Amino acid sequence: MLECPVRDCRTALQREDRRVYCPEGHSFDVARSGYVNLLQPQDRKSKHPGDSAKVVAARRRLHDRGVTEPLLRGIAEVAGVASGDAVLDAGCGDGFYLGSLATETGCAGHGVDISIPAIDAAARRYPECEWIVANADRFIPYADASFSLVLSITGRMNAGEFRRVLTDGGRLLVAVSAPDDLIELRGKGRDRAPRTIETFADGFRLADQQRVTATADLDAAGVQDVLDAIYRPLRSQPAEATKVTFSLDLLLFQAA
Repeated sequence: MLECPVRDCRTALQREDRRVYCPEGHSFDVARSGYVNLLQPQDRKSKHPGDSAKVVAARRRLHDRGVTEPLLRGIAEVAGVASGDAVLDAGCGDGFYLGSLATETGCAGHGVDISIPAIDAAARRYPECEWIVANADRFIPYADASFSLVLSITGRMNAGEFRRVLTDGGRLLVAVSAPDDLIELRGKGRDRAPRTIETFADGFRLADQQRVTATADLDAAGVQDVLDAIYRPLRSQPAEATKVTFSLDLLLFQAA
C-alpha cells in the first residue's frame, strides 16, 4: 500500500530485507526499530520537525500513568474498530492510541507522523503496526482507498488526503480538544467542533458526535509532563500538584 514519496513518482514501494524501494530506483532504509523514514526535504521546515524527544517522553509518561485511558476508551467506542479494519493514524505521535487499538482488536495499524522521535518510540513499543515518518499535511504515502478507518487525534487535518486514502463508506474519527481540555493549565478554550465539521463537509457526512472527559489528580511531576506535552501553555509559574481535566470532542464521519 505504500507509495514512493519522491515528487512526481508515487509508484508502489516494494519491501526487501532492511529497505523499501520503487521501480524507479528510489530506496529508503528500514530503521533498526522498524520504522521507515519517507520524509522528503521539501516536506519539512526545520531539521528536526514535529515533537521533540522531550515532548514524546512527557506524553509517554502520561499514557503510562493511565490518565489518557478514558480517552482511549471513548475513541475505541466511537470509532468501532474491528479486527478486519485497516487503520491509519495520521499524526500518530508515540503511537499510544493506534498501538493500543491494534493490540486490543487485531486490526492492521499504520501510523504516520513527521517526528522521528515519536515514530521511533511507537515502533519500539508497538512493533505489530507499521510506522512511517512523513508529512501527512502534504501527502499521505499510501495508495488510494487503502483504509477503512482514518484517525486524526488532536492533529492537523488534511481532508483531501483523508478522503483519498479511505475506501468509499470508510470512517474518519477526528478528535479535537474540547473547551474544558486542560482548563486548569491554559484556561477555557474555544469550541472547535463546528469548524471541524465544516472542514469535512465536502466528501464526508457526520455520523456521530460525542464528548469524552476525564480528570486526574497529578503530582507536580505529572503536571510538568502535561505542560511539556502541550503547545504554548498559558502558564509560566512552576508546576504544582493539581487536578487536571482532559476532554476531547469526538467526531465520526463517513466517506461519501
